[in-house]
Amino acid sequence: MATATRRTRPRRLSIWAFYIAPLILLLLVSYFIPLLGVFSWSVTEPELGVSQYLRVMTDPGIHSILLRTLRICALTAVFSVFLAYLLAWHWVYGPPLRRKIIAFAVLVPFWISVLIRAFGWLALLRPQGIINSTLTDVGLISDPLPLVRNELGVIIGMVHFMTPFAVFPLVSVMRQVDLRILQAASGLGARAFRRFFEIFLPLTLPGIIGAFFIVFVFALGFFITPAILGGGRVVMIAEYIYTQMSQTANWGLGAALATTLLGFVLLMTWIVSRFVDFERLAK
Repeated sequence: MATATRRTRPRRLSIWAFYIAPLILLLLVSYFIPLLGVFSWSVTEPELGVSQYLRVMTDPGIHSILLRTLRICALTAVFSVFLAYLLAWHWVYGPPLRRKIIAFAVLVPFWISVLIRAFGWLALLRPQGIINSTLTDVGLISDPLPLVRNELGVIIGMVHFMTPFAVFPLVSVMRQVDLRILQAASGLGARAFRRFFEIFLPLTLPGIIGAFFIVFVFALGFFITPAILGGGRVVMIAEYIYTQMSQTANWGLGAALATTLLGFVLLMTWIVSRFVDFERLAK
């Protein structure tokens, strides 16, 4: 029996290598080699050294863009997770018809281009858009509200785009909650408010953290939505990197910013992985 087991191990390893080798090759060609190229630009353009990283650490203009990006991403993550939590609750525990409606509402946005969504929000939020025109016609406002070409408009568009991504880890965690715990708490006299905040919310906290992390990281790379709804007044880090590398030909600074951003995301991933079981969220 032991001999047969030893014979099957090399075969299993060869099968594993056969299936996994194409994926490793794809990652090398598509990601790691280009990343090495970007890193090399950051230390060789326009001259060999770390001058571009020193500029990233000392330039107040870059710091302002980075802080704006972090602020917008954090607010986007907070609002997206809040809305996603409500949707996930009704998707998991609502009646059948409500679950179908929410599933349809969450899945349909994945079929719509981010560009179309951004222009749709622009039509709604601009000074002569549907929202301002309706409020003006009914007499609630006299002047159009500044809903676009500012951080508010960017956050609205990003929250609309990112909320469906936050729903799935929350749904996964909620489906793993044993409702008998809540029933036991109810039998012991705990009211609904206390059952939620002392039992259900802590049990779903890993999903909240995971959803927040997913939205935050995705939002760091947003380009189209801030460019359209920000109207050039709300420049985030992805748009700034694009400008440096495509318009001003400052490849070194753009590569240094991209590398710094990647390092920040990897650091966040490591920190969050200390508190969240990603395998549990994937169930």
